Amino acid sequence: MIKNYSVRTDLALEEKERFESDHVEISGVVLEEDYDEASELRVTRVEIKTENGAKAMGKPVGTYLTIETPNLAMPDEKSQTVIAEKVCSFIKELIRKFEVKDKDLSILVVGLGNREVTPDSLGPCVADHLSVTRHIVKEYGKYAIGVDDAPMISAVVPGVMGQTGMESAEIVRGIVSETNPDVIIAVDALAARNSKRLNRTIQIADTGIHPGSGVGNHRNGMTMETLGVPVIGIGVPTVVDAATIVNDTMENFIRALESSDSLKGVGEVLRSYNAGEKYEFVKELISPHLNGMFVTPKDVDEMVHHISHTLSEAINMLFYGRFRQIGSIRENEQAYTVRSNRRTMSDGDRFRILEKDENGRADDPVSVFFLAMI
Repeated sequence: MIKNYSVRTDLALEEKERFESDHVEISGVVLEEDYDEASELRVTRVEIKTENGAKAMGKPVGTYLTIETPNLAMPDEKSQTVIAEKVCSFIKELIRKFEVKDKDLSILVVGLGNREVTPDSLGPCVADHLSVTRHIVKEYGKYAIGVDDAPMISAVVPGVMGQTGMESAEIVRGIVSETNPDVIIAVDALAARNSKRLNRTIQIADTGIHPGSGVGNHRNGMTMETLGVPVIGIGVPTVVDAATIVNDTMENFIRALESSDSLKGVGEVLRSYNAGEKYEFVKELISPHLNGMFVTPKDVDEMVHHISHTLSEAINMLFYGRFRQIGSIRENEQAYTVRSNRRTMSDGDRFRILEKDENGRADDPVSVFFLAMI
């Protein structure tokens, strides 16, 4: 029955948990878990090492890093910084794993999803908040940034097939052939099996990403094989299958029956069904009216806003993190002051900030770079 049990989820962690709940051991799949009580961060590493493990899990061979925290969608600056730093460190880890050149690194960020559908707008929102640098390096050279090994970051939002008539992978393939990035970072909204993981989980994988797979819309995948460039997939589950919610309710109902003396027998009978059988039974109960429906939290717009800022800051740290280590404290303060005000000041105000610098730093490379960025 297990092989027929298809749960709508994009998370490798949940696939592994499904087999563990059925007491099935998968060879070639290793799971490691670490929990930081102070920051409430749970990091799970799922390594799929063999083709047999990949076939059982339904996912390619590779590394799947999952960060779980209740603070992901919270407007807490301290928590967001901790999460962003953790995500940034994982991205760097996977980039090193690809063994691409560390100097003159070019990164293309792809914001997947439909901007007009709030739960699916995570990718475009992340791209909106990025500080792209490729055009600065191309126009003014490295001296404009002041860091020898700063990566060139570019971003694109390819939309969805219903808007463009083209697969996202086709659009990105054309961009890759023209810009020749070393690494692609694809950001997308995912589907989860467990409603408790909605907007609380980040999955980072070195196997690329398959847009729409979690909700049954199978599109061309964005992987090393299809694009010819290493692809890091970053996703956050924003929707859950309606059948999953009913199934979870059924589990609670069975536990309530088992605790009752008069209805204990009924609960034991229902408990005898395995997870796959119960899930299929629930799908039959709710079809055709609710079958295929996906549910998202009512405040998903606010959640996507906060999460997109966190992910974009993590990607920005690929540059700014190195910049902070090399540049002076004053340069960092100036950089972040200009960045934090770029959406609230007029162009004239931005120019005056640099013109009225008492130390005459309006003409230095760092100031010119941030002037160009805003």
